[in-house]
Amino acid sequence: MTMIVCRGATPRPSLITKTSKLVFPFVAGTLLLACLLTGCQTSRAGAPPVGIIARPARSNAYSLLHQLLDDEKDISLLHFIKQEPTDLKDLMKRIAAASKKGAKLLEQFAREDPAINLKDIGLPPAEVATRDAIAATKKKELLTQTGDSFELTLLLSQTEALNYGWHLAKIAAQTEPQPDRIRAMTDMGDQMEDLYREVFRLLLSRLQSPEMNRTRSQAQ
Repeated sequence: MTMIVCRGATPRPSLITKTSKLVFPFVAGTLLLACLLTGCQTSRAGAPPVGIIARPARSNAYSLLHQLLDDEKDISLLHFIKQEPTDLKDLMKRIAAASKKGAKLLEQFAREDPAINLKDIGLPPAEVATRDAIAATKKKELLTQTGDSFELTLLLSQTEALNYGWHLAKIAAQTEPQPDRIRAMTDMGDQMEDLYREVFRLLLSRLQSPEMNRTRSQAQ
């Protein structure tokens, strides 16, 4: 679900006011609660023992992860058509670079092992249709949003993608019998977890920034 976006028209003040008043407090509260419940641990969550996941799930895990990485590797292209702050642009570049490297690694695995089919994601039609609908909605949001709304949408989408990818890489490691691939997938999961936490911190900093507070105050 690669997103190709262009600079959208500046939203009308009334739309920004309504969106800020309704969305920002809710998002801030939700994220802070999620952080307290799940995302603020200083140590990594323990993974289930190797072998707990059935081996037939290996190709499925690799194919789903490859699909995600293949989408994420283009995320940095947004800076060509959207104005992004330096910290956000640099983070998106690092996510894109890590995703491109990860996608190539999985393609190498597939060349070496005929049992790995990156084309077969193994999802039921309803799940595929739902994912396509979500992708279309996110694309529309990024096409039309600017400023704070655009940054929040982008950061939220990246928390979702990286959180999914981080756990999917760990599952792939648990289905893999070869020690070198287990290490590679574990390292990939650790890297995606680190990127997830960076995105999460940047998102919280945006929500707590003076500019965002002023926007919320004006909306009240």
